[in-house]
Amino acid sequence: MISYLEFEKPVAELEQRIAELRSAAEGDDVDISNELQRLELKSANLLASTYQSLTPWQKTQVARHPSRPHFRDYVEQIFEEFVPLGGDRTYGDDEAILGGFAKLDGRKVVLIGHEKGNDTASRIRHNFGMGKPEGYRKAIRLMELAGRFGLPVVTLVDTSGAFPGVEAEERGQAEAIARSTEACLALPVPMVAAIVGEGGSGGAVALASAERVLMMEHAVYSVISPEGCASILWRTAEKAPDAAEAMKVTAQDLAELGVIDRIVPEPVGGAHRDPRAASASLGSAIGEELDQLAGYAPHELKRLREERFLALAG
Repeated sequence: MISYLEFEKPVAELEQRIAELRSAAEGDDVDISNELQRLELKSANLLASTYQSLTPWQKTQVARHPSRPHFRDYVEQIFEEFVPLGGDRTYGDDEAILGGFAKLDGRKVVLIGHEKGNDTASRIRHNFGMGKPEGYRKAIRLMELAGRFGLPVVTLVDTSGAFPGVEAEERGQAEAIARSTEACLALPVPMVAAIVGEGGSGGAVALASAERVLMMEHAVYSVISPEGCASILWRTAEKAPDAAEAMKVTAQDLAELGVIDRIVPEPVGGAHRDPRAASASLGSAIGEELDQLAGYAPHELKRLREERFLALAG
């Protein structure tokens, strides 16, 4: 069953009406096919027009949709032979950041990403996708393995930010994020990062400092959440829609600013309405980018990353 967002209420009402009409017509000899066809077309058009004009705040809500596909969903749909590797060999294993060896259309890669979970139990287990120091140190270990074996790195970023708890700070959260970012920039192999949901703060940058950064059509990417920004500027989270507008968090804004390289289209109504189609679109985009980067020497890849991020600072 689809979970509707606040701005989708008109669509929800139409789809409920269609469902009621279907139910009422079961076992009845009355032909309602024309009426159903009319309502379904109206619903599809309304959904399409709604998603063509989403505000930055509405896109933030779509990026956080509880049914939106996450890391494990993409692994299942896009990659083959995923072999997860765990632990940072210092403290423990962080389930908010997952990674290991995988294949994409026969190409061997090292795959790393945030996992938010899809129900209460799994969200708690994966800490809602908020990585701890041991998670970022695990990512560093995997990137070092990728460099050693000459395997390209693919990252799927989906986090509201790194975990801000006291215990994370005690174990060196800031240093782990900085070193993970450094590891991305120093990789001798191609790296493609994809923002698939939320890309929040340093917790996202630590896995997204690649020479190619992709972004799903309705994902968001920012230095702080709109609520956090609003709380700082206006002392109230109720101004989050205004903050989202000002922060330029959408894929369209960030492509125009040169922060990302490519927008990956989503099905009408968002990735949560058709995860299989969204996965196919993402897998195809990642494969194309890896093909383009395949011929670059290690020093050229490092130069590409350096030029990319220095250009953003300029």
